[in-house]
Amino acid sequence: MTSKRPSSTHPPLPPTTEDDRVDHLRLLRSRRVGPVTYRRLLAEHGTAQAALAALPDIAKAAGVPNYEVCPEGVVLAELKAGHRTKARLLFQGDADFPHALTEVDDAPVALWATGRVELLNTPKVALIGARNASSLGTRMAAKLAQEVGEAGFTIVSGLARGIDAAAHHKSLPTGTIAVVAGGVDVLYPAENADLARAIAQKGLCLSDQPMGFQPRARHFVARNRIISGLSQAVVVVEAAAKSGSLGTARTALDQGRDVLAVPGHPFDARVAGCNALIRDGAVLVRGPQDILVHLGAQPDLAPELRLTMPAQPPKEPAPAPEPRRSLRETAALHNDILTRLSPAPMAEDQLIRALGTSAHTIAPVLMDLELDGKVVRQAGGVLARTI
Repeated sequence: MTSKRPSSTHPPLPPTTEDDRVDHLRLLRSRRVGPVTYRRLLAEHGTAQAALAALPDIAKAAGVPNYEVCPEGVVLAELKAGHRTKARLLFQGDADFPHALTEVDDAPVALWATGRVELLNTPKVALIGARNASSLGTRMAAKLAQEVGEAGFTIVSGLARGIDAAAHHKSLPTGTIAVVAGGVDVLYPAENADLARAIAQKGLCLSDQPMGFQPRARHFVARNRIISGLSQAVVVVEAAAKSGSLGTARTALDQGRDVLAVPGHPFDARVAGCNALIRDGAVLVRGPQDILVHLGAQPDLAPELRLTMPAQPPKEPAPAPEPRRSLRETAALHNDILTRLSPAPMAEDQLIRALGTSAHTIAPVLMDLELDGKVVRQAGGVLARTI
């Protein structure tokens, strides 16, 4: 059941009672109902309860017989798991739902959040990159996360190993948001379990998937739209020519977000994607200040990093190129010069006046005659024909 987004640009009103929240979540968790279909159904039927009642007939008309909406017990179990994990369920339209996501096509309708929900209302920068990051890459990510965080920005990333983990670690004291592909209560990858717990306490963990949901490959792509959608800018630290980070960068551009990238050595395949982004117009990042200057958070305090060229006087306009001579015309000019020269020296400017031409025209012809040994240039710049 796919459909186009409803013509109305207003987001659906959030559920106001507990029963209403159950109905909204049942609608969202029903098979073949994504954010776009969810919004269309609410726009057409007014309430989640009415949309649930209409769903089986809609599915049958679309060629899906014996359709059943999400059972109430499934949703109640999810809500209970969220309560047990001390997670909050935020619907679009709720006061704490991030406004930046409402501007994004296919924005999530609901988010589970554990930790400091107030971080959603702070300025945010995404730091993403390779899982198999180099030591230099992780050091760069850590430096960017720490100093950009200290400048007042919350760092957003995906809790993956490598660049993501380094960014989260260093931004824990200042504010970090981990957007995960599974449920907020699913510790993935296992090696970042301790980091995930720390983020749930000191930062914020966010997901549009149900509690207890185990992620698959396709869910990481869907997760990336939230990472970029939350952020003012996306900074790619290391990325191969074909990587998920490049996909996030493309999504960011589609969402109207700025894309920045850290360059790397051309021989290192791990940074080929970053170099390609810079070639195609991404902002080059040498350090935290480049990010802050680009976002207008700090004036450029490092003019010494730019090459300052001394002022040059205005150049005179270059003479218009003369018409290209034919071989016949060139041979005639050679003969004319040789006729006027003799073993007795003649000043070059006198020869130019005699020929009625310009120094610009005669210079290459004289050079040809000198190379051929037919003309010799003597002391003082005078010319003579060889014997």
